[in-house]
Amino acid sequence: MTDYGHDLLFGTFVTPSVQPVTHAVDLAVVADRAGIDLVTFQDHPYQPRFHDTWTLLSYVASRTERVRVSGNVLNLPLRQPAVLARAAASLDLLSGGRFELGIGAGGFWDAIESMGGRRLTPGQSVGALEEAIAVIREIWAAGKPGGVRVDGEYYTVKGAKRGPAPAHDIGVWVGAYKPKMLALTGRVADGWLPSLGYLKGGPDDLRDLNARIDDAAASAGRDPSAVRRLLNIGGRFAPTSRGPLDGPPDQWAEELAELTLEHGVSAFILATDDTATIERYAAEVAPATRALVNAARHPA
Repeated sequence: MTDYGHDLLFGTFVTPSVQPVTHAVDLAVVADRAGIDLVTFQDHPYQPRFHDTWTLLSYVASRTERVRVSGNVLNLPLRQPAVLARAAASLDLLSGGRFELGIGAGGFWDAIESMGGRRLTPGQSVGALEEAIAVIREIWAAGKPGGVRVDGEYYTVKGAKRGPAPAHDIGVWVGAYKPKMLALTGRVADGWLPSLGYLKGGPDDLRDLNARIDDAAASAGRDPSAVRRLLNIGGRFAPTSRGPLDGPPDQWAEELAELTLEHGVSAFILATDDTATIERYAAEVAPATRALVNAARHPA
């Protein structure tokens, strides 16, 4: 049993489709009004069927009042880290502390290269991500004396001025599956953001992958609980159970609570572009899951 004790978050993973032009924004507004905690969008700058994710995040933040926004995950090879750091801080300030930084090392290298990005091997992309996170955090450290100096293999910053500082401590959430990326997550990230559908063994894989993150965190002198465990999920509501996350809301709540109490997952991000599903997830699944986890954490 591994419960890292984080408060629970419930989010949506919305397709950033260009057509209908405001559909993704409208769904974010629905999520905000329904009480969802987090709205996220994938980031594929080479995909003309999608809005530019950074522009969409900014627009959504301006149209909503309380929901947090994040990339799921931002495409680092096409987003220069020092500029990304300032953009993130600005959006966090303008939104009242509602931005989180989901970020990935990249993967579709033909498409990335077609847009002018540098093609990297898997090992190189891990090194580049670790350097980028260092650059981003140094830019955010507005009160630290001197300019930012990072002399890396992939990113070099020579005395850039620091700031602005974000409105809150922005979480750096890394999408990771392979051993080197999991080790990086344990060493330097604030969160781990995989997709349940990409885990070949399903929830059972979480135990081993969590252990890799925990070991890396401990080796770096960090408390493993410093790394929030998030999870992209998919599902369907039905009158009776047909399988995992395919049934009535109380079944969903029981399964999500088990993922929290057994595997430490504390943020569940549902992939859906359906208004009714978002509203039902917020109204029925989220409070029921919180109640089950709270009862287990604080037995009478």
